[in-house]
Amino acid sequence: MVLTRPPARRPRSAATWIALGVLAPVGMLLVSALMLLDLRHDAWDRAEQTSKNLLQVIERDITRNAEIIDLSLQAVVDNLRTPGLDAANPEMRQRVLFDRAATARDMGVMLVIDERGDIAADSGAVPPRKGNYLDRDYFRVHRERADLGLHVGRPIVSRLTGERVLPFSRRIDKPDGSFGGVALGTLKLSYFSRLFDQLGVGPGGAINLFLRDGTRLMRHPYAEADVGASIAGSPTFARFVAARGGTFVGASVRDGVERHHAFTQVGDLPLVLDVALATADIEAGWRAKAAVIGAVLLALCGLTVSLALLFGRELRRRAAVQAELARQSRTDALTGLANRRRFEEVFGKAWEGARRTGKPLSLLLVDVDHFKRWNDRYGHAVGDEVLKGLARCLSGSVRRPDDIAARVGGEEFAILLPDTDEDGALRVAGKMHEAVAALAVPSAGAGAVTVSVGLAVGPGTSGTAEALYRQADAALYEAKEGGRNRTCRAGRSRGTGARAAALRVVNA
Repeated sequence: MVLTRPPARRPRSAATWIALGVLAPVGMLLVSALMLLDLRHDAWDRAEQTSKNLLQVIERDITRNAEIIDLSLQAVVDNLRTPGLDAANPEMRQRVLFDRAATARDMGVMLVIDERGDIAADSGAVPPRKGNYLDRDYFRVHRERADLGLHVGRPIVSRLTGERVLPFSRRIDKPDGSFGGVALGTLKLSYFSRLFDQLGVGPGGAINLFLRDGTRLMRHPYAEADVGASIAGSPTFARFVAARGGTFVGASVRDGVERHHAFTQVGDLPLVLDVALATADIEAGWRAKAAVIGAVLLALCGLTVSLALLFGRELRRRAAVQAELARQSRTDALTGLANRRRFEEVFGKAWEGARRTGKPLSLLLVDVDHFKRWNDRYGHAVGDEVLKGLARCLSGSVRRPDDIAARVGGEEFAILLPDTDEDGALRVAGKMHEAVAALAVPSAGAGAVTVSVGLAVGPGTSGTAEALYRQADAALYEAKEGGRNRTCRAGRSRGTGARAAALRVVNA
Protein backbone atom coordinates (compact mmCIF):
# COMPACT_ATOMS: atom_id res chain seq x y z
CA MET A 1 0.00 0.00 0.00
CA VAL A 2 1.35 3.46 -0.96
CA LEU A 3 0.36 6.33 1.33
CA THR A 4 -0.18 9.64 -0.50
CA ARG A 5 -0.34 13.15 0.82
CA PRO A 6 -3.28 15.35 -0.32
CA PRO A 7 -2.35 18.36 -2.44
CA ALA A 8 -2.25 21.66 -0.61
CA ARG A 9 -5.30 23.78 -1.34
CA ARG A 10 -5.24 27.51 -1.57
CA PRO A 11 -8.10 28.93 0.51
CA ARG A 12 -10.55 31.12 -1.29
CA SER A 13 -13.13 33.32 0.43
CA ALA A 14 -16.20 34.37 -1.55
CA ALA A 15 -17.16 36.66 1.34
CA THR A 16 -13.91 38.61 0.86
CA TRP A 17 -14.63 39.24 -2.81
CA ILE A 18 -18.23 40.21 -2.06
CA ALA A 19 -17.08 42.61 0.69
CA LEU A 20 -14.58 44.23 -1.66
CA GLY A 21 -17.19 44.45 -4.40
CA VAL A 22 -19.60 46.21 -2.02
CA LEU A 23 -17.11 48.43 -0.18
CA ALA A 24 -15.58 49.80 -3.38
CA PRO A 25 -18.90 51.28 -4.64
CA VAL A 26 -19.68 52.55 -1.15
CA GLY A 27 -16.33 54.35 -1.13
CA MET A 28 -17.11 55.81 -4.55
CA LEU A 29 -20.46 57.05 -3.27
CA LEU A 30 -18.84 58.70 -0.24
CA VAL A 31 -16.21 60.45 -2.36
CA SER A 32 -18.87 61.57 -4.84
CA ALA A 33 -21.05 62.83 -1.99
CA LEU A 34 -18.16 64.94 -0.72
CA MET A 35 -17.60 66.31 -4.23
CA LEU A 36 -21.30 67.14 -4.59
CA LEU A 37 -21.29 68.93 -1.24
CA ASP A 38 -18.30 70.94 -2.43
CA LEU A 39 -20.19 71.84 -5.62
CA ARG A 40 -23.17 72.93 -3.50
CA HIS A 41 -20.88 75.13 -1.43
CA ASP A 42 -19.55 76.68 -4.66
CA ALA A 43 -23.11 77.40 -5.81
CA TRP A 44 -23.84 79.27 -2.59
CA ASP A 45 -20.57 81.18 -2.84
CA ARG A 46 -21.47 82.30 -6.37
CA ALA A 47 -24.96 83.30 -5.25
CA GLU A 48 -23.57 85.39 -2.41
CA GLN A 49 -21.08 87.08 -4.70
CA THR A 50 -23.85 87.76 -7.24
CA SER A 51 -26.03 89.31 -4.54
CA LYS A 52 -23.21 91.57 -3.38
CA ASN A 53 -22.48 92.69 -6.93
CA LEU A 54 -26.15 93.51 -7.53
CA LEU A 55 -26.32 95.41 -4.25
CA GLN A 56 -23.32 97.48 -5.23
CA VAL A 57 -24.69 98.32 -8.68
CA ILE A 58 -28.16 99.27 -7.42
CA GLU A 59 -26.90 101.23 -4.42
CA ARG A 60 -24.58 103.33 -6.56
CA ASP A 61 -27.32 104.18 -9.05
CA ILE A 62 -29.86 105.12 -6.36
CA THR A 63 -27.29 107.12 -4.39
CA ARG A 64 -26.24 109.03 -7.51
CA ASN A 65 -29.84 109.97 -8.38
CA ALA A 66 -30.63 110.91 -4.78
CA GLU A 67 -27.56 113.13 -4.67
CA ILE A 68 -28.61 114.88 -7.88
CA ILE A 69 -32.07 115.57 -6.47
CA ASP A 70 -30.62 116.75 -3.14
CA LEU A 71 -28.16 119.08 -4.88
CA SER A 72 -31.04 120.54 -6.90
CA LEU A 73 -33.07 121.08 -3.71
CA GLN A 74 -30.13 122.76 -1.98
CA ALA A 75 -29.71 125.01 -5.02
CA VAL A 76 -33.39 126.02 -4.80
CA VAL A 77 -33.01 126.87 -1.10
CA ASP A 78 -29.85 128.87 -1.79
CA ASN A 79 -31.34 130.69 -4.80
CA LEU A 80 -34.32 131.85 -2.75
CA ARG A 81 -31.86 134.14 -0.94
CA THR A 82 -30.86 135.88 -4.19
CA PRO A 83 -31.39 139.68 -3.79
CA GLY A 84 -34.28 141.10 -5.82
CA LEU A 85 -35.69 137.67 -6.64
CA ASP A 86 -39.18 138.62 -5.45
CA ALA A 87 -39.24 141.64 -7.82
CA ALA A 88 -38.20 139.59 -10.88
CA ASN A 89 -40.79 138.55 -13.44
CA PRO A 90 -42.14 134.99 -13.18
CA GLU A 91 -39.98 133.60 -16.01
CA MET A 92 -36.79 135.03 -14.57
CA ARG A 93 -37.69 133.93 -11.08
CA GLN A 94 -38.25 130.34 -12.31
CA ARG A 95 -34.96 130.36 -14.19
CA VAL A 96 -33.02 131.56 -11.14
CA LEU A 97 -34.63 129.11 -8.72
CA PHE A 98 -34.32 126.00 -10.86
CA ASP A 99 -31.16 126.76 -12.85
CA ARG A 100 -29.49 123.58 -11.46
CA ALA A 101 -32.62 121.49 -11.27
CA ALA A 102 -32.33 117.88 -12.54
CA THR A 103 -34.02 117.19 -15.84
CA ALA A 104 -33.77 113.37 -15.86
CA ARG A 105 -36.73 111.52 -17.33
CA ASP A 106 -37.47 109.83 -14.02
CA MET A 107 -37.63 113.14 -12.21
CA GLY A 108 -41.17 114.03 -11.20
CA VAL A 109 -41.95 117.61 -10.14
CA MET A 110 -39.83 120.19 -8.36
CA LEU A 111 -41.71 122.79 -6.37
CA VAL A 112 -41.30 125.58 -3.86
CA ILE A 113 -44.12 125.39 -1.32
CA ASP A 114 -44.69 128.40 0.95
CA GLU A 115 -45.46 128.31 4.67
CA ARG A 116 -49.21 128.07 3.92
CA GLY A 117 -48.73 124.91 1.81
CA ASP A 118 -49.38 126.61 -1.53
CA ILE A 119 -47.15 126.23 -4.59
CA ALA A 120 -44.94 129.32 -4.80
CA ALA A 121 -42.71 128.16 -7.70
CA ASP A 122 -42.92 125.33 -10.19
CA SER A 123 -40.02 124.03 -12.32
CA GLY A 124 -42.49 122.71 -14.85
CA ALA A 125 -44.82 125.67 -15.41
CA VAL A 126 -45.02 129.47 -15.44
CA PRO A 127 -47.11 130.63 -13.75
CA PRO A 128 -46.90 127.76 -11.24
CA ARG A 129 -49.66 125.22 -11.12
CA LYS A 130 -52.15 125.45 -8.31
CA GLY A 131 -52.10 123.11 -5.33
CA ASN A 132 -51.93 123.02 -1.57
CA TYR A 133 -49.77 120.51 0.34
CA LEU A 134 -50.51 121.52 3.88
CA ASP A 135 -51.67 117.93 4.58
CA ARG A 136 -48.57 116.17 3.28
CA ASP A 137 -46.40 114.38 5.82
CA TYR A 138 -43.19 115.94 4.53
CA PHE A 139 -44.68 119.42 4.94
CA ARG A 140 -45.69 118.82 8.56
CA VAL A 141 -42.33 117.20 9.40
CA HIS A 142 -40.30 120.17 8.12
CA ARG A 143 -42.60 122.68 9.81
CA GLU A 144 -42.06 120.94 13.13
CA ARG A 145 -38.33 120.24 12.81
CA ALA A 146 -35.79 122.83 11.76
CA ASP A 147 -32.78 120.47 11.87
CA LEU A 148 -34.10 117.67 9.68
CA GLY A 149 -32.08 118.27 6.50
CA LEU A 150 -32.98 116.05 3.54
CA HIS A 151 -36.18 114.12 4.15
CA VAL A 152 -37.23 111.07 2.15
CA GLY A 153 -40.93 110.47 2.59
CA ARG A 154 -43.26 107.60 1.91
CA PRO A 155 -44.37 106.96 -1.67
CA ILE A 156 -47.30 109.12 -2.74
CA VAL A 157 -49.40 109.77 -5.81
CA SER A 158 -48.52 113.18 -7.32
CA ARG A 159 -51.48 115.56 -7.39
CA LEU A 160 -50.03 117.25 -10.45
CA THR A 161 -49.10 114.23 -12.63
CA GLY A 162 -51.05 111.35 -11.06
CA GLU A 163 -47.92 109.18 -10.93
CA ARG A 164 -46.50 107.32 -7.95
CA VAL A 165 -43.46 109.21 -6.74
CA LEU A 166 -40.98 109.22 -3.89
CA PRO A 167 -40.77 112.70 -2.29
CA PHE A 168 -37.43 114.32 -1.38
CA SER A 169 -37.71 117.60 0.51
CA ARG A 170 -35.75 120.27 2.39
CA ARG A 171 -36.91 123.00 4.77
CA ILE A 172 -36.89 126.65 3.69
CA ASP A 173 -36.16 129.12 6.47
CA LYS A 174 -37.03 132.80 6.49
CA PRO A 175 -34.27 135.31 7.36
CA ASP A 176 -35.38 135.23 11.00
CA GLY A 177 -35.09 131.40 11.09
CA SER A 178 -38.81 130.72 11.15
CA PHE A 179 -40.48 128.21 8.87
CA GLY A 180 -40.80 129.56 5.36
CA GLY A 181 -41.89 126.49 3.38
CA VAL A 182 -40.52 123.39 1.68
CA ALA A 183 -38.42 122.71 -1.41
CA LEU A 184 -39.82 119.52 -2.93
CA GLY A 185 -38.40 117.18 -5.56
CA THR A 186 -39.94 113.86 -6.51
CA LEU A 187 -38.53 110.73 -8.14
CA LYS A 188 -40.87 108.52 -10.11
CA LEU A 189 -41.20 105.01 -8.73
CA SER A 190 -40.95 103.82 -12.31
CA TYR A 191 -37.23 104.60 -11.98
CA PHE A 192 -36.80 101.82 -9.43
CA SER A 193 -38.99 99.46 -11.40
CA ARG A 194 -36.99 100.06 -14.56
CA LEU A 195 -33.69 99.71 -12.70
CA PHE A 196 -34.66 96.46 -10.99
CA ASP A 197 -36.11 94.95 -14.16
CA GLN A 198 -32.70 95.13 -15.80
CA LEU A 199 -31.21 92.78 -13.22
CA GLY A 200 -31.69 89.03 -13.16
CA VAL A 201 -32.39 87.44 -9.80
CA GLY A 202 -33.95 84.17 -10.94
CA PRO A 203 -37.57 83.02 -11.09
CA GLY A 204 -38.02 83.04 -7.33
CA GLY A 205 -35.76 85.98 -6.53
CA ALA A 206 -36.78 89.49 -5.47
CA ILE A 207 -35.33 92.98 -5.03
CA ASN A 208 -36.83 95.18 -2.31
CA LEU A 209 -36.32 98.81 -1.34
CA PHE A 210 -37.56 99.87 2.11
CA LEU A 211 -37.64 102.96 4.21
CA ARG A 212 -36.09 102.41 7.60
CA ASP A 213 -39.55 102.54 9.16
CA GLY A 214 -40.45 99.31 7.30
CA THR A 215 -42.38 100.86 4.38
CA ARG A 216 -41.77 99.03 1.11
CA LEU A 217 -41.05 101.51 -1.66
CA MET A 218 -40.61 99.07 -4.52
CA ARG A 219 -40.39 95.35 -5.18
CA HIS A 220 -39.25 93.34 -8.15
CA PRO A 221 -41.25 91.56 -9.52
CA TYR A 222 -43.66 94.48 -9.27
CA ALA A 223 -47.04 94.22 -7.63
CA GLU A 224 -49.18 97.28 -6.92
CA ALA A 225 -50.17 96.00 -3.48
CA ASP A 226 -46.52 95.82 -2.39
CA VAL A 227 -45.87 99.55 -2.79
CA GLY A 228 -46.44 101.33 0.49
CA ALA A 229 -46.94 98.12 2.50
CA SER A 230 -45.10 97.87 5.81
CA ILE A 231 -43.17 94.91 7.17
CA ALA A 232 -42.06 96.70 10.33
CA GLY A 233 -41.89 94.31 13.24
CA SER A 234 -41.26 91.22 11.12
CA PRO A 235 -38.18 89.06 11.92
CA THR A 236 -36.80 89.72 8.47
CA PHE A 237 -36.94 93.51 8.77
CA ALA A 238 -35.55 93.36 12.29
CA ARG A 239 -32.39 91.88 10.79
CA PHE A 240 -32.32 94.59 8.14
CA VAL A 241 -32.17 97.41 10.70
CA ALA A 242 -29.90 95.58 13.16
CA ALA A 243 -26.84 96.15 10.96
CA ARG A 244 -25.79 98.38 8.11
CA GLY A 245 -25.39 95.36 5.83
CA GLY A 246 -25.07 91.59 5.79
CA THR A 247 -26.51 88.31 4.57
CA PHE A 248 -28.82 85.66 5.98
CA VAL A 249 -31.24 82.93 4.88
CA GLY A 250 -34.85 83.27 5.90
CA ALA A 251 -38.45 82.89 4.80
CA SER A 252 -40.14 85.91 3.24
CA VAL A 253 -42.99 87.53 5.20
CA ARG A 254 -44.72 88.18 1.90
CA ASP A 255 -44.93 84.71 0.34
CA GLY A 256 -43.10 82.38 2.74
CA VAL A 257 -40.43 81.48 0.15
CA GLU A 258 -37.01 80.78 1.65
CA ARG A 259 -34.44 83.15 0.21
CA HIS A 260 -30.85 84.20 0.67
CA HIS A 261 -30.99 87.89 1.62
CA ALA A 262 -28.14 90.30 1.00
CA PHE A 263 -28.97 93.80 2.30
CA THR A 264 -27.37 97.18 2.79
CA GLN A 265 -28.25 100.74 3.74
CA VAL A 266 -28.23 103.00 0.69
CA GLY A 267 -25.54 105.60 1.36
CA ASP A 268 -26.62 108.00 4.11
CA LEU A 269 -30.25 107.78 3.04
CA PRO A 270 -32.93 106.20 5.24
CA LEU A 271 -33.27 103.43 2.65
CA VAL A 272 -32.61 99.70 2.94
CA LEU A 273 -31.91 97.69 -0.20
CA ASP A 274 -32.45 93.92 -0.19
CA VAL A 275 -31.47 91.45 -2.92
CA ALA A 276 -33.11 88.10 -2.18
CA LEU A 277 -32.25 84.98 -4.21
CA ALA A 278 -34.51 81.96 -3.74
CA THR A 279 -32.60 79.04 -2.28
CA ALA A 280 -34.37 76.77 -4.75
CA ASP A 281 -32.93 78.85 -7.62
CA ILE A 282 -29.46 78.86 -6.06
CA GLU A 283 -29.43 75.08 -5.83
CA ALA A 284 -31.38 74.38 -9.03
CA GLY A 285 -28.29 73.92 -11.19
CA TRP A 286 -26.53 71.98 -8.47
CA ARG A 287 -29.56 69.75 -7.91
CA ALA A 288 -29.76 68.97 -11.62
CA LYS A 289 -26.07 68.02 -11.72
CA ALA A 290 -26.37 66.08 -8.46
CA ALA A 291 -29.37 64.18 -9.82
CA VAL A 292 -27.55 63.19 -13.02
CA ILE A 293 -24.28 62.34 -11.26
CA GLY A 294 -26.12 60.52 -8.47
CA ALA A 295 -28.22 58.51 -10.90
CA VAL A 296 -25.17 57.50 -12.94
CA LEU A 297 -23.19 56.63 -9.81
CA LEU A 298 -26.05 54.66 -8.30
CA ALA A 299 -26.48 52.76 -11.54
CA LEU A 300 -22.75 52.01 -11.77
CA CYS A 301 -22.50 51.11 -8.09
CA GLY A 302 -25.61 48.97 -8.29
CA LEU A 303 -24.13 47.20 -11.31
CA THR A 304 -20.83 46.75 -9.49
CA VAL A 305 -22.52 45.38 -6.37
CA SER A 306 -24.70 43.08 -8.48
CA LEU A 307 -21.67 41.79 -10.33
CA ALA A 308 -19.85 41.32 -7.03
CA LEU A 309 -22.79 39.37 -5.61
CA LEU A 310 -23.03 37.29 -8.77
CA PHE A 311 -19.29 36.73 -8.68
CA GLY A 312 -19.51 35.76 -5.00
CA ARG A 313 -22.39 33.42 -5.73
CA GLU A 314 -20.39 31.86 -8.53
CA LEU A 315 -17.41 31.49 -6.20
CA ARG A 316 -19.62 29.84 -3.60
CA ARG A 317 -21.08 27.55 -6.24
CA ARG A 318 -17.64 26.63 -7.45
CA ALA A 319 -16.47 26.13 -3.89
CA ALA A 320 -19.46 23.87 -3.25
CA VAL A 321 -18.74 21.95 -6.44
CA GLN A 322 -15.10 21.63 -5.49
CA ALA A 323 -16.06 20.52 -1.99
CA GLU A 324 -18.43 17.96 -3.45
CA LEU A 325 -15.76 16.79 -5.88
CA ALA A 326 -13.29 16.60 -3.01
CA ARG A 327 -15.81 14.62 -0.98
CA GLN A 328 -16.51 12.34 -3.90
CA SER A 329 -12.80 11.90 -4.50
CA ARG A 330 -12.51 10.59 -0.92
CA THR A 331 -15.83 8.74 -0.75
CA ASP A 332 -16.79 5.42 -2.28
CA ALA A 333 -19.70 6.05 -4.62
CA LEU A 334 -21.45 2.73 -3.95
CA THR A 335 -21.23 2.40 -0.17
CA GLY A 336 -20.77 6.00 0.97
CA LEU A 337 -17.74 4.99 3.05
CA ALA A 338 -14.33 6.59 2.75
CA ASN A 339 -12.47 5.34 -0.31
CA ARG A 340 -8.93 4.04 -0.46
CA ARG A 341 -7.46 7.51 -1.01
CA ARG A 342 -9.14 8.90 2.07
CA PHE A 343 -8.17 5.82 4.07
CA GLU A 344 -4.50 6.21 3.10
CA GLU A 345 -4.51 9.89 4.16
CA VAL A 346 -6.05 9.13 7.54
CA PHE A 347 -3.93 5.99 8.04
CA GLY A 348 -0.73 7.93 7.42
CA LYS A 349 -1.65 10.65 9.94
CA ALA A 350 -2.88 8.12 12.51
CA TRP A 351 0.36 6.12 12.17
CA GLU A 352 2.49 9.21 12.72
CA GLY A 353 0.37 10.13 15.74
CA ALA A 354 0.72 6.64 17.22
CA ARG A 355 4.49 6.66 16.73
CA ARG A 356 4.73 10.08 18.37
CA THR A 357 2.50 9.33 21.38
CA GLY A 358 3.13 5.59 21.80
CA LYS A 359 -0.60 4.87 21.89
CA PRO A 360 -1.89 1.74 20.12
CA LEU A 361 -3.36 1.86 16.61
CA SER A 362 -5.61 -1.01 15.52
CA LEU A 363 -6.35 -1.91 11.91
CA LEU A 364 -9.13 -4.30 10.82
CA LEU A 365 -9.22 -5.58 7.23
CA VAL A 366 -12.61 -7.06 6.31
CA ASP A 367 -13.45 -9.20 3.30
CA VAL A 368 -16.81 -10.65 2.25
CA ASP A 369 -16.73 -14.43 2.16
CA HIS A 370 -17.47 -16.02 -1.22
CA PHE A 371 -18.42 -12.66 -2.73
CA LYS A 372 -17.71 -13.86 -6.28
CA ARG A 373 -20.30 -16.56 -5.76
CA TRP A 374 -22.88 -13.92 -4.83
CA ASN A 375 -22.19 -11.99 -8.02
CA ASP A 376 -22.17 -15.05 -10.26
CA ARG A 377 -25.32 -16.58 -8.79
CA TYR A 378 -27.50 -13.55 -8.14
CA GLY A 379 -26.01 -10.87 -10.31
CA HIS A 380 -24.15 -7.67 -9.61
CA ALA A 381 -27.28 -5.90 -8.30
CA VAL A 382 -27.47 -8.30 -5.37
CA GLY A 383 -23.72 -8.10 -4.92
CA ASP A 384 -23.97 -4.33 -4.68
CA GLU A 385 -26.72 -4.68 -2.06
CA VAL A 386 -24.45 -6.97 -0.06
CA LEU A 387 -21.68 -4.36 -0.14
CA LYS A 388 -24.04 -1.59 0.87
CA GLY A 389 -25.39 -3.65 3.77
CA LEU A 390 -21.89 -4.48 4.91
CA ALA A 391 -20.98 -0.80 4.74
CA ARG A 392 -23.87 -0.03 7.10
CA CYS A 393 -22.67 -2.70 9.50
CA LEU A 394 -19.14 -1.29 9.48
CA SER A 395 -20.39 2.27 10.00
CA GLY A 396 -22.48 1.11 12.94
CA SER A 397 -19.46 -0.57 14.51
CA VAL A 398 -17.36 2.61 14.80
CA ARG A 399 -18.54 5.35 17.15
CA ARG A 400 -15.69 7.75 17.80
CA PRO A 401 -14.92 10.74 15.55
CA ASP A 402 -11.37 9.57 14.80
CA ASP A 403 -12.44 6.02 13.83
CA ILE A 404 -12.88 5.44 10.11
CA ALA A 405 -14.45 2.71 7.98
CA ALA A 406 -13.38 2.57 4.34
CA ARG A 407 -13.78 0.47 1.21
CA VAL A 408 -10.27 -0.24 -0.01
CA GLY A 409 -11.05 -2.80 -2.75
CA GLY A 410 -13.87 -4.58 -4.52
CA GLU A 411 -15.23 -6.50 -1.50
CA GLU A 412 -12.44 -5.56 0.88
CA PHE A 413 -13.00 -3.02 3.67
CA ALA A 414 -10.85 -1.54 6.41
CA ILE A 415 -11.56 -0.15 9.87
CA LEU A 416 -8.96 2.09 11.48
CA LEU A 417 -9.19 2.53 15.27
CA PRO A 418 -6.69 5.05 16.72
CA ASP A 419 -5.90 4.82 20.45
CA THR A 420 -7.44 1.32 20.56
CA ASP A 421 -5.70 -1.83 21.87
CA GLU A 422 -6.25 -5.41 20.85
CA ASP A 423 -9.19 -6.02 23.20
CA GLY A 424 -10.98 -2.94 22.02
CA ALA A 425 -10.43 -3.91 18.38
CA LEU A 426 -11.74 -7.43 19.04
CA ARG A 427 -14.89 -5.99 20.60
CA VAL A 428 -15.45 -3.87 17.50
CA ALA A 429 -14.89 -6.94 15.30
CA GLY A 430 -17.37 -8.93 17.39
CA LYS A 431 -20.05 -6.29 17.03
CA MET A 432 -19.42 -6.21 13.31
CA HIS A 433 -19.83 -10.01 13.01
CA GLU A 434 -23.11 -9.80 14.89
CA ALA A 435 -24.38 -7.03 12.65
CA VAL A 436 -23.38 -8.88 9.48
CA ALA A 437 -25.09 -12.04 10.72
CA ALA A 438 -28.34 -10.11 10.97
CA LEU A 439 -27.92 -8.60 7.50
CA ALA A 440 -30.88 -9.32 5.22
CA VAL A 441 -30.18 -9.68 1.52
CA PRO A 442 -33.07 -9.08 -0.92
CA SER A 443 -32.76 -12.42 -2.69
CA ALA A 444 -34.54 -15.70 -1.97
CA GLY A 445 -32.23 -18.55 -0.97
CA ALA A 446 -29.19 -16.30 -0.94
CA GLY A 447 -28.10 -17.51 2.48
CA ALA A 448 -26.30 -15.56 5.19
CA VAL A 449 -23.54 -13.05 4.55
CA THR A 450 -20.29 -13.65 6.43
CA VAL A 451 -16.98 -11.82 6.56
CA SER A 452 -13.42 -12.64 7.43
CA VAL A 453 -11.40 -10.13 9.43
CA GLY A 454 -7.68 -9.61 9.88
CA LEU A 455 -6.50 -7.60 12.88
CA ALA A 456 -3.14 -5.94 13.47
CA VAL A 457 -2.13 -3.60 16.30
CA GLY A 458 0.77 -1.18 16.07
CA PRO A 459 3.09 0.49 16.18
CA GLY A 460 4.83 -2.27 18.18
CA THR A 461 7.50 -3.85 16.06
CA SER A 462 5.93 -2.59 12.85
CA GLY A 463 8.41 -0.20 11.38
CA THR A 464 6.02 1.46 8.94
CA ALA A 465 2.34 1.85 8.25
CA GLU A 466 2.76 -0.38 5.22
CA ALA A 467 4.15 -3.12 7.47
CA LEU A 468 1.12 -2.89 9.77
CA TYR A 469 -1.17 -3.13 6.76
CA ARG A 470 0.67 -6.22 5.54
CA GLN A 471 0.31 -7.82 8.97
CA ALA A 472 -3.46 -7.20 8.95
CA ASP A 473 -3.66 -8.56 5.40
CA ALA A 474 -1.77 -11.71 6.46
CA ALA A 475 -4.16 -12.13 9.38
CA LEU A 476 -7.09 -11.75 6.95
CA TYR A 477 -5.60 -14.49 4.77
CA GLU A 478 -5.30 -16.76 7.80
CA ALA A 479 -8.97 -16.10 8.70
CA LYS A 480 -10.01 -17.21 5.23
CA GLU A 481 -7.78 -20.30 5.34
CA GLY A 482 -9.09 -21.14 8.79
CA GLY A 483 -12.67 -21.47 7.64
CA ARG A 484 -13.84 -17.87 7.13
CA ASN A 485 -16.45 -16.01 9.20
CA ARG A 486 -13.87 -15.25 11.86
CA THR A 487 -11.31 -12.71 13.05
CA CYS A 488 -7.60 -13.48 13.20
CA ARG A 489 -4.99 -11.29 14.85
CA ALA A 490 -1.41 -11.12 13.71
CA GLY A 491 1.03 -12.57 16.32
CA ARG A 492 3.41 -10.41 18.34
CA SER A 493 6.37 -12.42 17.09
CA ARG A 494 6.96 -14.83 14.26
CA GLY A 495 9.24 -17.87 14.30
CA THR A 496 10.16 -20.39 11.72
CA GLY A 497 7.23 -22.69 12.43
CA ALA A 498 3.92 -22.89 10.72
CA ARG A 499 2.05 -19.59 10.04
CA ALA A 500 -0.87 -20.69 12.22
CA ALA A 501 1.40 -20.74 15.27
CA ALA A 502 1.85 -16.97 14.96
CA LEU A 503 -1.89 -16.19 14.79
CA ARG A 504 -4.70 -16.21 17.27
CA VAL A 505 -8.03 -17.38 15.86
CA VAL A 506 -11.21 -15.91 17.25
CA ASN A 507 -14.40 -17.62 16.07
CA ALA A 508 -17.31 -15.41 15.44
